[in-house]
Amino acid sequence: MAKEIIKLDHITRDFHVGEEIVHALRDISFTISEGEFVTIMGTSGSGKSTLLNTLGCLDTPTKGEYYLDGVSVRTMGKNDRATLRNRKIGFVFQSYNLLAKTTAIENVELPLMYNPSYNASARKTKAIESLRAVGLGDRLNHKSNQMSGGQMQRVAIARALVNDPAVILADEATGNLDTRTSYDILVLFQRLHAEGRTIIFVTHNPEIALYSGRNILLKDGRIISDTVNNNIQSAAEELARLPKEEN
Repeated sequence: MAKEIIKLDHITRDFHVGEEIVHALRDISFTISEGEFVTIMGTSGSGKSTLLNTLGCLDTPTKGEYYLDGVSVRTMGKNDRATLRNRKIGFVFQSYNLLAKTTAIENVELPLMYNPSYNASARKTKAIESLRAVGLGDRLNHKSNQMSGGQMQRVAIARALVNDPAVILADEATGNLDTRTSYDILVLFQRLHAEGRTIIFVTHNPEIALYSGRNILLKDGRIISDTVNNNIQSAAEELARLPKEEN
C-alpha cells in the first residue's frame, strides 16, 4: 500500500458574505497517495480555488479534518501551519511568483531561508541541483527579465522542488504559456511524476487530465466525479507532433 499523503475527511468551507453564507466546499472527502499525479478540475465558482487554499494550508476548513502527510492541519496555529506548508508543499503558480531582480539561484533558495538546517552554502548547492533537475543548469544566474515564460515556470518548479516536499501543488501552471511551452512543462511534470513525486494539478483546462493518472471534478463545492485515467497520454509524444516553430 502506498503511503497516504493527503486525506480530506468531510471538509466543509463556508464564507459569510454580508448576511449570506456561501458554501464554497460541501462535504469533500478524498485521499491522495504518494506518487499519484492528480488533476482537480472545475469551472469558475466550483470551489477549486477554496480547495487549493485548503490543500496548501493557506485556509482552514469550517468543518472536517485535513491531514497532510499524517499531520492534522485544521487545529494548527498560524505559525505551525506556515512551517508545515514550507516543509511539505511545493507551490507552482500560473504567474510564476518570482522575484524580479534576483537570479534563478536566489529565487530557488527562498524556501530554504526558513529552514535552519541549511546554511548559505548548502542553500546555494541545493538550489543549483534543483535548477539542473529542471533543465536550467545554463540559466543559474539569469534574472526573471532575461528568461522566457517557460524558463520562468521551470525556475518556479525548481523552487517547488528544493525542499523535497511531500506534494507539489500546481495552480494553473500552464495557464500563461503558449501551446508548445505548455506541453514542454507537462513533459517535465510527467518526468517528475515518473521519479516518484506526488503532484496535484489544479486547472480549468480539461486537456490536462489526459496526462494525469486521476481526475477529481468539482461543481458547486461538491465532488461530482473522481476517476482513474487508464490511458495516460504522453506529453512528450504530443510535443513531438506539434508543428515546428519558424525562426
